[in-house]
Amino acid sequence: MYVRDAKNREEVWLLDHIESMELDDTAFRSRDYVIAVDETSGEKAGFGRIRIHKLDDSSADHDREDRQDAVCELTSIGVLEGWRNQGVGAHVVERLLEYAGDEGFERVYALTGESAYLAQFGFRRIEESQLPAALRDRLSAKRDRTDPEAVPLAIEIDRFRMPDRLREAFKRAPEQREEGSDEESAEDFGIDPESATYKYDTGR
Repeated sequence: MYVRDAKNREEVWLLDHIESMELDDTAFRSRDYVIAVDETSGEKAGFGRIRIHKLDDSSADHDREDRQDAVCELTSIGVLEGWRNQGVGAHVVERLLEYAGDEGFERVYALTGESAYLAQFGFRRIEESQLPAALRDRLSAKRDRTDPEAVPLAIEIDRFRMPDRLREAFKRAPEQREEGSDEESAEDFGIDPESATYKYDTGR
């Protein structure tokens, strides 16, 4: 099991699972995501996203620049049902925080109703007044749209910790799965096999 950057052709797979899990797909871009994959079967197990917000507006901008002018949000963490409780989500979070650190951020925010889950990695609850303006607006929108229980959390990247039980579970995860398939289907590329049309309009 390993975690890698998402590929452009996986946008439909991501959108399907984001929709089925009722996660936030605001300003969706497949390149913002990472995906956990079983290296033996090629089966995708989970995913998550880092979204960068400029402070002067709420748009995402991944061009590397002075990170004092931007904030980083961890969002849309999802694990497929058969892979839950095996450390997959934890390693998605770890990879995303590594990515944020590589991009020059020292702090990452999260707006979620699953605060207890993130707390085990070192995320802490903060007051809404401590959020940058772009994230205060985003918190309100997220509560209205996908997560009514969302609260603001933050972590200093160097304070991240991975519980040993989750690291060990992740190592053993593939052993608990039946042989999967890494064959690509029409649906992986966004084609509805019944109508031969694209399922999503991604602006291209």
